[in-house]
Amino acid sequence: MKKLAIHGGNKVRNKLFPAYRVIGEEEETAVTRVLRSGILSKYLGCWADDFYGGPEVLAMEREWADYYGVKHAISVNSATSALYCAVGAIGIAPRDEVIVSPYTMCASATAPLIYNAVPVFADIEYEYYCLDPDDIERKITDKTKAIIVVDILGQPYDYKRIHEIAQKYNLYIIEDNAQAPLAAYNGRYAGTLGDIGIFSLNYHKHIHCGEGGVLVTNDDELAERLRLIRNHAEAVVEKKGVANLNNMIGFNMRMTELEAAIAREQLKKLKRLVEERRANVKYLEDNLQDIPFLRMPKIREGCLHSYYIHAMKYDEKQTGISREKFIAAMQAELMPIELRESEGVKIGKGYVQPLYDLPIFKQKRAYGDTAYPFSPEIDYSGRNCPVCEKVCHSETIFHELMRPFMTKADLDDVLAAFHKVAENLDELR
Repeated sequence: MKKLAIHGGNKVRNKLFPAYRVIGEEEETAVTRVLRSGILSKYLGCWADDFYGGPEVLAMEREWADYYGVKHAISVNSATSALYCAVGAIGIAPRDEVIVSPYTMCASATAPLIYNAVPVFADIEYEYYCLDPDDIERKITDKTKAIIVVDILGQPYDYKRIHEIAQKYNLYIIEDNAQAPLAAYNGRYAGTLGDIGIFSLNYHKHIHCGEGGVLVTNDDELAERLRLIRNHAEAVVEKKGVANLNNMIGFNMRMTELEAAIAREQLKKLKRLVEERRANVKYLEDNLQDIPFLRMPKIREGCLHSYYIHAMKYDEKQTGISREKFIAAMQAELMPIELRESEGVKIGKGYVQPLYDLPIFKQKRAYGDTAYPFSPEIDYSGRNCPVCEKVCHSETIFHELMRPFMTKADLDDVLAAFHKVAENLDELR
């Protein structure tokens, strides 16, 4: 008799997993306060008292800066916008090169293209998935001006080694910390390690206000340039007396008062939500140790992880079963997450497609029908990032069934599915 659900057996679970609901009465009260004020946004795109935004935006920025112990926090309408602002603020020019990760959301790699600069992919670390310092140094040329590091999946980047490389070659570090709020490197919060740090408030992050992002920096000049790019810089620089016009083409990347009010309440919940993720992951890992073909993620020495998702290594040689078949069997045993039913069961492979495989890089097409600004000598093939190829296409299994609001019974169902499939590998073969 077949036991596995993929072959017609009974499923481990027949009800949806609980939704990730972080919006509550506090946010409802905050939104009502803003609606009753009649001020949904107070920005002016000119040099005036309201150039920096309304009372909720200003309060959120102060609270964020205090929370993370930095001088400046600058709100924007998305973390993607934050990346664009950061690249512009450091003065990136056409045909400059910026070293980026192939193993992340695409905006981390396409941000340099907004300023006609050239993304250059460095490989990732096998254990931690962040940019590999050794390969960063191999990819540096006389055109390199910055490194965009990513605290991927909740893991802080190798600050010590990459900071030394940046100092050696006089490079800026932009830290994309969209996935790692309250992760830490030797006691310092991730997101505050680079010259500019970026946080996300998108709806599927640890905390959210629907859409939104925050930049942080301790550099006064960079902070002001970020604010200018956020809000129509070209219309402001003359009256404000700005002398450095490099990249002072502005955008409308402003956060609304409603979003800021929600973000203020969400920030108060962040510590509890991250701690719950850590506790859930520990519970799962403690009870998965007896499955020999799964290897739990490592945490960099001296660091705290904040687990955007939970990624494991799968050893196909031990099972004789493809990663795809194992995942399909797992998905058949479980159910989707409430409010995300259309996404299916949140267990998958590889996490993301390597970014160098996207058409924009494979065909070197960004603006018009020419290859500008891509450099002909830069090779965007996977052979330059063998570790990324290996973890994406062969080994990594990830899931999201460790988020807050999962009860112990919910986690036990996840564990039961892993053990059921592991104990019935012969049936899959």
